[in-house]
Amino acid sequence: MTGKIIAITGASSGIGEAIARLSSERGARVVLGARRTDRLDVLASQLPGPAIVCRTDVTDRADLEQLVARAVGEFGRLDVLISNAGISKIGPMAGLDVDGWSAMIDVNVRGVLHGIAAALPVFREQGSGHFVTTVSTAGLKIVPGQSVYAGTKNAVRTLLEGLRQESTDGSIRTTSISPGYVRTELAESIDDPQTRAEVRENMVRFAIAPEAVARAIAFALEQPPDVEIGEIIIRPTRQG
Repeated sequence: MTGKIIAITGASSGIGEAIARLSSERGARVVLGARRTDRLDVLASQLPGPAIVCRTDVTDRADLEQLVARAVGEFGRLDVLISNAGISKIGPMAGLDVDGWSAMIDVNVRGVLHGIAAALPVFREQGSGHFVTTVSTAGLKIVPGQSVYAGTKNAVRTLLEGLRQESTDGSIRTTSISPGYVRTELAESIDDPQTRAEVRENMVRFAIAPEAVARAIAFALEQPPDVEIGEIIIRPTRQG
């Protein structure tokens, strides 16, 4: 990863923060995107390598364009876009949380599309680029209360696979990573009290560290240009 330019959304905590730290430790230069710039400033000050802080709300296409532009403007190129920002407004569909459903579509789906729209022209012009997107095991095992959340994640999985098939000239690589329970702040975006309590309990009981997911992402990034790790599933050994 030495010398790679990596932009990360959702970099202020959890998996995004972990991959930023690991990337920097392994020689990458990083562009940190999230809404909480106070956290990004602290993170950037702690990294061993060069880092740029860029306030990024993935629901705003202009913010993703700015994230990519900052990478190219200050580092000369962009090698990897890690779309990690996501929310989980899960709960029974009978709760009719239409606003929550819309929010998940805006962040989990449109946010990824905004990143693709911003970075793909740059990748095409460079002749290389790598999209890495955090999906979820929720899309692999559908359970009550997570239907819409899983739908957004499966939509993204489909988008990445379609982009992969459109990019077999070897210039663009795509990786979808599906984590199970990970110790992150994702539960805080859940409004349904019962569901939030259940997710928090599971995180305490058996969730894995975000650093484990970061190492899996690094494995995909460190492959030679002719090798693509299209999909990774990583979960706690105790997760059903």
